[in-house]
Amino acid sequence: MTSYRGSAPPISPWFALVVAVAAISWAAPLVRLATAPALAVSMWRLVFSVAFIAAVLAVRRGRGWPRLERRDLLLAVAAGVMLAGHFWSWIASVRFTTVASAVVLVSLQPFLVAILSAVFLGERPSRMQWAGIGVAVVGAAVVGWGDLALGGEALLGDALAFGAAWLVAGYFVVGRRLRAKLELWHYIAVVYGVAALALGLAVALTPGVDFLGYPTGDWWVFLALAAGPMMLGHTGVNYAIRYIPAYVANLALLGEPLLATLIAWWLPAIREVPPTRTLLGGLLILAGIALGSGWWRRRGRG
Repeated sequence: MTSYRGSAPPISPWFALVVAVAAISWAAPLVRLATAPALAVSMWRLVFSVAFIAAVLAVRRGRGWPRLERRDLLLAVAAGVMLAGHFWSWIASVRFTTVASAVVLVSLQPFLVAILSAVFLGERPSRMQWAGIGVAVVGAAVVGWGDLALGGEALLGDALAFGAAWLVAGYFVVGRRLRAKLELWHYIAVVYGVAALALGLAVALTPGVDFLGYPTGDWWVFLALAAGPMMLGHTGVNYAIRYIPAYVANLALLGEPLLATLIAWWLPAIREVPPTRTLLGGLLILAGIALGSGWWRRRGRG
């Protein structure tokens, strides 16, 4: 098991997670405001993020790059590819299903992290944790079953969101290992850079998806996605994951479904009122993951 103990963090990882959750919650509503294809949105989100990182590294140029073992470098590249796949599949899901369904299903990632941790890190969940996973799966079924009445596109959107959850779970499991060795800015430079290249290649190979030619409003969305959900959101989680286990950090992200749903309901350009079954399914997912984390037992011990 990777150790996350060390010197005191310069910024509280819990504060970083609060900021990260608030920032990531704006991603789904922002995507709904863009007209560009999902691949283009995903690519430019990462490209602008890499530009921000390059500016930071230019200011901090006195700090050299660490030497990486070949295996660690390959893992970082794999994390970037998974991140690219996550963004594409998740952004595409928002086009086919509701914001509430997309963000709730992708938020299954904490218990998916538990599954991947058991397989790849030797961290096996307890019976209580598996029971929590079962409750969360029931919640996901409630969300998906309701979309049967909406037709095949809604189900496709749910499937894409669930696939995005698996991809980001793998990304965080790899990050849990590498962040113990790599400083934040070097880590995200490699991972975000690989993700940007992968998405750029996908755009080049996909007919009907252009690099340029989008309206001004879309470019503001690209920048907003990079500055908020990416640099404050994902980077905030990547910061915290050095000091807090990935499983715990992912649990903090459970605030995203409710916040994103409320934002989509509040924004005049969307005004997406969440159906009752989506809220019910979301609550079941949150309850299941809370149970699976062992939070109640820790509270009982004081």
